[in-house]
Amino acid sequence: MKLLRAATLTVADIKRSTSLYAEFFDYSIVEEGLVDSNLAASWSAPNSAGQPYAIMQPSSGAEIYIRFIEQPAVDSFKALRTYGWNAIEICVTDVLAANERMENSPFEIIGPPREIDGLPAIYPMQVRGPDEEIVYLTQIRSDLPAFDLPRASTLIDKLFILVMGCSDMDEGNAWLAKHAGVEMGRDMEIVYTMLAGAYGTDMDELHRISTMIHGRDVFLEIDQYPEAATQRENHEGMLPPGVAIGSMWHPEFDSLPGPWITEPVVRDGPIYKGKRAGTMIGPDGTLVEMIEG
Repeated sequence: MKLLRAATLTVADIKRSTSLYAEFFDYSIVEEGLVDSNLAASWSAPNSAGQPYAIMQPSSGAEIYIRFIEQPAVDSFKALRTYGWNAIEICVTDVLAANERMENSPFEIIGPPREIDGLPAIYPMQVRGPDEEIVYLTQIRSDLPAFDLPRASTLIDKLFILVMGCSDMDEGNAWLAKHAGVEMGRDMEIVYTMLAGAYGTDMDELHRISTMIHGRDVFLEIDQYPEAATQRENHEGMLPPGVAIGSMWHPEFDSLPGPWITEPVVRDGPIYKGKRAGTMIGPDGTLVEMIEG
């Protein structure tokens, strides 16, 4: 089953962000308003209540969303330098065409299209947005032997992986298995030029990463971050900067043990669809929102 439902990004100017994702990603707004105080409390972010939000959907119509929430920037926040959700990964039909589009956009190409040793099924690139958000744009060439990967039906299509940076990857994997009802996928070491660039280390250095799965669905990447990484600072009572929340649904919601920040309740809208939802604080303070399947 495809369990990924949404990624929530905090941005300094919501009109700018939604305009950029509409123009360069072909996404459209399906809901907008102000963050409800009860919802903000469920994220342990009471001061994010009343902030403007917008939910955007890919042009393919896939029901996997990006939610933007406006709040003041955090000056210390730099992409890939802190623990927590650090990137979103979107599938594309043609990574070279996507790269050409990004060359004429405000998104900075920090990782041009490059094949990954040992993973011929995927052909990724990476960009950095104006709020230090990292977006992987990945062409899927084939399935992996044990896992299924999505195929894009539009040039830039749906979100299919969230990337978490951990101080202890093994601890992060174990927490997600216990609390989010997912399973360990692969554990590997790869040349990770984007991460090496962020920390100024040798570009040929190997970095340890893993995947988390449900059945044959791969939808989480967990990265072991260097010792130089730090905890993410945020404004008091507000969501973290960058990729703030990862939202997944689960077909056996009542089997999830919590602990929940607030008791799960039924919520409406494109992301929740009239189902119960609750949020947990995961490894390194990462917000993991679970939705009833």
